[in-house]
Amino acid sequence: MEIQSLFNKKIERNENFIFFKKNSIHQNQQQTNEIFSDKWEKVEEMEKVGELEDFQYKWYLDLYGFVNEEELKTFLQSKKVIFDAGCGLGYKAAWFAKLAPNATVIGMDFSDAAQIAANRYKDIPNLYFVQGDISQTNFKSGVVNYVSCDQVIMHTEVPEETFSHLTDITSEEGEFACYVYSKKALPRELLDDYFRKEVKNFSSEKVWEMSRQLTALGKTLSELNINIDVPDIPMLNIKGGNYDLQRFFYWNFIKCFWREDWGTELSDATNFDWYSPSNAKRYSEEEYKKMIKNNNLDIVTFHKEEACYSGRFKKDKV
Repeated sequence: MEIQSLFNKKIERNENFIFFKKNSIHQNQQQTNEIFSDKWEKVEEMEKVGELEDFQYKWYLDLYGFVNEEELKTFLQSKKVIFDAGCGLGYKAAWFAKLAPNATVIGMDFSDAAQIAANRYKDIPNLYFVQGDISQTNFKSGVVNYVSCDQVIMHTEVPEETFSHLTDITSEEGEFACYVYSKKALPRELLDDYFRKEVKNFSSEKVWEMSRQLTALGKTLSELNINIDVPDIPMLNIKGGNYDLQRFFYWNFIKCFWREDWGTELSDATNFDWYSPSNAKRYSEEEYKKMIKNNNLDIVTFHKEEACYSGRFKKDKV
């Protein structure tokens, strides 16, 4: 397929890389772009980045209703154009391209990660990367058979508008997969809202320093190996039950991520990923399903867990 035919503006391709834009007129979006450029440049060099990628492949299957990789492969092989919206380092786009070698696969990211991804995967002939804004992709309407926007849409300036745009570029017979952050307990939401407003006033170095401190806190709480029984506290949206102490703090008060198999560096990056962007909107299940309905989409699969809501959607033919 001639890749130019997919876009409504002239493109200039440098091997597998296309540049549209890297700057936003919106202060929060620009700050978000810059911190993700910083994050991805660091993560690419981390020793255990392979563990992160392996986890993400397995989680993707759960998030979007695929029993195993073989089922995803079968699903993708009928698609001519696949779009990874907000591709980061590009490993999921590369995964799609390998599973569907006859498809044209395009990953796009507003941060400099798009350039890193293009360099990483030059050997995959059906894979291209674009540095640009996923809320204004320049794709023609209805040309993409599978749009995957995994763990990204919350970081755009107006996620509802981005959702509508990604719906528009999805073909009539295609599917759109999308993930949003879920709203947490009230104490956690208040702390998170503070950082959305104030983080632009902090240097990246300061946020990395805090992220390392939060990793240390998460590790300390986890190593205590204490479980507690918690009552329901509906006014604070705290759900009762038996919690590991670290997870109780994590879900209800402060994100202090720690995974022993990922190690300190990736845990630091996970905490940085949460606290550093100005744009990181969260949704209730009702709010997300309303957004799906408002875009005249039918739900193919829907998944929910403490962290998120996700699913695959098709255009309503009625």
